[in-house]
Amino acid sequence: MRILRRNKRKSQLSDKQRSLITYFDPKSPISEQFRTLRTNIQFASVDKTLRTIMVTSSAPGEGKSTTLANLGIVLAQQQKRVLIIDGDMRKPTVHFTFQLPNTSGLTNVITKQQSFEDAVYETSVPFLEVLTSGPVPPNPSELLGSRAMGEFIKEMEKIYDYILFDAPPVALVTDPQILSKHCDGVILVVRSGKTEEDIAKRAVESLKKVNANIIGAVLNDKKLEETSYYYYYGEK
Repeated sequence: MRILRRNKRKSQLSDKQRSLITYFDPKSPISEQFRTLRTNIQFASVDKTLRTIMVTSSAPGEGKSTTLANLGIVLAQQQKRVLIIDGDMRKPTVHFTFQLPNTSGLTNVITKQQSFEDAVYETSVPFLEVLTSGPVPPNPSELLGSRAMGEFIKEMEKIYDYILFDAPPVALVTDPQILSKHCDGVILVVRSGKTEEDIAKRAVESLKKVNANIIGAVLNDKKLEETSYYYYYGEK
């Protein structure tokens, strides 16, 4: 696959996107927690390079997409070239987060219906670009596990410092297990007061069965202190 650097489509972020707190309120305590998450990921990559990272959850509604978006922003704020890819081909949400159209995206690129350059979006955040999922295909699992997908990721690694994948919840479909094989590391998002312990444990077991490299978990909505919401825990 040959990547040509042409002018990409651009999106503008608005203050309606409250979930992108690291962009609109970078000095907030929550933004600081995301920077802590960034630091922990970088420390976790001492022995093994972590450039392709999948973010998933055990069940819907646990905040994985918001976590992914803000992680992408804080990585880009270090002047690292970051590509966020919506790998949830069944119920995509990245285009909602960044207020982008989703008429074309990953599915079009993988099936060679469109070039990457014509599908990717620049954002208002310097160094951060987004590839939406594109039209919902009849065979998401097959596309994610295809040779074309692997080749596409290898090409992206030549361009970007970090590639972040938004994946479906582990409890719903096998897509996260399949996508994890393409990734250097996996982050599991759990939500305090919502995620059931048994479901979270089964999610971890499902990922470990395919030898996914689970580098840690984000505990979302845990209000230990008045302004503390996001925490990062190591694998062990």
